[in-house]
Amino acid sequence: MTEQRNFDEAAATWDEEPRRVKLAQEVADAIIAAAQPTAAMDVLDFGCGTGLLTLLLHPHVRSITGVDSSPGMLDILAGKVRQQGIANVRQLCCAAERGERPAGRYHLIVSSMTLHHVAELLPLFRLFHELLLPGGVICLADLDKEDGTFHDDPTGVHHLGFERPQLMELLAGEGFTGLRETTAAVIRKGPPGSTRDYPVFLVCAGKPG
Repeated sequence: MTEQRNFDEAAATWDEEPRRVKLAQEVADAIIAAAQPTAAMDVLDFGCGTGLLTLLLHPHVRSITGVDSSPGMLDILAGKVRQQGIANVRQLCCAAERGERPAGRYHLIVSSMTLHHVAELLPLFRLFHELLLPGGVICLADLDKEDGTFHDDPTGVHHLGFERPQLMELLAGEGFTGLRETTAAVIRKGPPGSTRDYPVFLVCAGKPG
């Protein structure tokens, strides 16, 4: 079973997990506080999934493009957009790991809980730098380094979270400046009686104008 098929099959019930909905709201709140999006901004949500984060950000910006490699996830997002009559959200199927790249340039690039599914981060960070307009900002949310217990199914997981300083060093090496980080959320999960906390960071950086 490939990673894409896993996500395609999970798409229909993805939003039924309350902690995913809660996490999206907390990450959205952290992004809004850090990046202060405006109605003049075009945004890219990389690894958007079913659009939980996308749809929380869309009222604050001019446009937002949800990019994902899973057609099943994007179908769910497209259905939400149609049902809610949203005009400033579009979906794009794109597999960056195979060298595909979204069109356009963006004032803000966001991504939540996607980096640990990306085998090679540097090509992705270079792509983000190219897609970002001068003066633009990226906001990346993902797990702090963990011991491998977070995922019930490790299919397609290439990183067991990240050390924040190391991630910021990689971004600085690709030309990003003004790096800063915060804890956006804490995911509590596990069987009753032995739940654990998994912090989720938000790292933000800019492209010089």
